[in-house]
Order: sequence, then C-alpha cells, then structure tokens
Amino acid sequence: MIAPACQRGGNKTRKLEFLMAEALEQGADMVMTQGATQTNHGHQTAACTASLGLDCHILLEDRTGYENANYNTNGNVLLDHLHGATTQKFPGAHDMPVEMERAAEKMRVEGRKVYVIPGGGSNPTGALGYVSCAFEVLAQVNDAGMKIGRLVHATGPSGTQVGLVTGMCAKNSQIPVLGIGIRTPQPKQEQKVYDQACKTAKKLGFPGVVQREHVMVNTDYGGEGYGIPPGSGIEAIRMFAELEGILLDPCYSAKGAAGLIDLARKGEFKDERGVFLFTGDAAALGGYDFAFDSSGRWVTL
Repeated sequence: MIAPACQRGGNKTRKLEFLMAEALEQGADMVMTQGATQTNHGHQTAACTASLGLDCHILLEDRTGYENANYNTNGNVLLDHLHGATTQKFPGAHDMPVEMERAAEKMRVEGRKVYVIPGGGSNPTGALGYVSCAFEVLAQVNDAGMKIGRLVHATGPSGTQVGLVTGMCAKNSQIPVLGIGIRTPQPKQEQKVYDQACKTAKKLGFPGVVQREHVMVNTDYGGEGYGIPPGSGIEAIRMFAELEGILLDPCYSAKGAAGLIDLARKGEFKDERGVFLFTGDAAALGGYDFAFDSSGRWVTL
C-alpha cells in the first residue's frame, strides 16, 4: 500500500500506513493535508494516494521567504505534482489548520469525501506508526543483545516523538527519547508531545503510561527558523553524506544530526550507547540547489 513512498523513505511513511488505512475505512475519495513549501509529508501523502487511486490536495505555506524559483517548484513540490496532487500556496504565518478545514469543507459541499491529515501526519492515528517503530527498535536491540542509553531524533510536528515515547513507555523500556527540536520553543514543544502521547496511549489502551518527565526536547539546534539549517546542520549534511552515504534533509534530520554530533562531542554519550533515528527525507535537497556550489559545498542562505 505504501511502497511508492517507501522508495524515498522519510518518517512520514510510517505514519501514513495507519492514516491511509483509516482514510479507506472511512470511505474517503480525497486526502487533504498541509505543510511548508518543501514538505516531506506532502509528497509522501501524494505518493500513497496515487497508489490507492485517491485524489490529493496539499496546502503549502511559505515558512522561509525564499524566492528562489527552484525552491518553490523543485524537490518535494515537483514530486507532489508528479504524483497527481493539486497544491494551493499561502504566505507565512497563516493558520493552516483553519485554512485546510475551510478548503476541505468546500470540497465536501461539492460532494467529495475528504479525509484530512494534520501537518506531518501528527495525530494519535499517525503516531501509531512510531509506536510500532519503538517496538521494532526494542526487538532489534534485544535480538542483538545490545543496551542503549538514549534514542535521539529530530522532532517537529511531534508525531514521531509522540509514537516513540508512547511505545517505549508501553514496553517499560526505560530508554529515554530525546527530541532535537527544529522550530518550536522547548516548553511548547514538550507540552505538545506530552498531550498527544497521552491521547495516543489512551487510543492503544494504556492510559496514564506516559508521564511528563518522559518527554524531553532540546531546542539548541533549530537555527533561525523552519527550513533554515544552521551552520551545525550544514556540517551534519556534509558529514553524513561524505562519511556514511546518507542524505539528510535541511529542515529536520540535519538539525537532529547536528544535535547528536554536538552532544557526542560534549561527552553526553560517554558512558552509554546512543542511537540516532534517521527520519529522512532527501527529496527536499533538490529545492536547495541555490545554496550549494558546483562541488557540493554550502554557499549561504
């Protein structure tokens, strides 16, 4: 069902496995979602709907102010359209959930059965994808006879961290999950993750399993804003590409990796094994060509 999206990876694919099942169960003929111009979630949603024969409409918000034509038409935007999705653009600072509900209601009046997915696929249904991921991590760790002290990843819309925290708590793993925030201030991000984790745990039948102290977010590596990678993020992109053959995206995984690298240098993992959960997705790099020179070195934003 989600094979096309899996070809490019990205953490949103795990969420979409559950979200698309729910859309089909509800008899939807159109899926609608929203995100930033280079939203990874948007193009993976479009890929999934294409494979299922559903229509897809994506609301895109300009969160960077980049005027480069390639940023606004290449990368994930190109993939949105290749998969047959329609898109609608909005300037920054819009209330996108409200705009999306308005657009969905217009379609419903026209007779469409619209299934709405929040930005990033981050709700209790989508979070189930990362509850499952937490179970997979624990199974692999146990099978290998390993012991890990911390699980580190990038956190934004919150669904990934919500699922990981809920899954780890449901299994009583005692493994802390550290989210490296990409935009939202720490108190707000932690509260958002905690609230959604409580809802997800209840959906699973484990109410109360997640406590406030289980939610940890470090927001030191978010840079100047959404979609704008700091210098440490650029270093992470180059390091992972040159040393591991892994392509980080400028918005999420680069910032998460930057946090991992800096914390390791500071000795945070000296007495423990830290695991970095790579959330993808490389497609957004195609929209940032203006920021690299001919040798692949970062120029400036």
